[in-house]
Amino acid sequence: MSSHIPVHLARKVRERANDCCEYCHLSQEWQEATFHIDHIKPKAAGGKTALDNLALACVTCSLRKGARVAAREHRSGKLVKLFNPRLDQWDAHFQLTSSFRLRGLTPRARVTIKALGMNRAAVVAIRRELSERQDSS
Repeated sequence: MSSHIPVHLARKVRERANDCCEYCHLSQEWQEATFHIDHIKPKAAGGKTALDNLALACVTCSLRKGARVAAREHRSGKLVKLFNPRLDQWDAHFQLTSSFRLRGLTPRARVTIKALGMNRAAVVAIRRELSERQDSS
């Protein structure tokens, strides 16, 4: 999360993301808290405030990611890079299950799901609710 993103960049990031978290795919539409503009490569690590280094992130994904670009894989203990919305294709790494949880298809996705809490109870419930609303309309 950054303290200052120029308005024109923030607008472009939100438009590109279609107002959805680029990590967990939660929509801003049903959330009270305004999503953050995340520096994918943190400023502290030399990341620039540029469109190709910015991603829209829900508050929880943003705060859990913080200044990290990698996390330890549970089984192997190896350091694995987190999902990068500018370099990685979401569908190649994640799959939405019938229980509205995300399944990691790659080590990068599995580490990101765990590190960012992408299957936390609240977001799973929101995914279920939104699916039911879409089905009834």
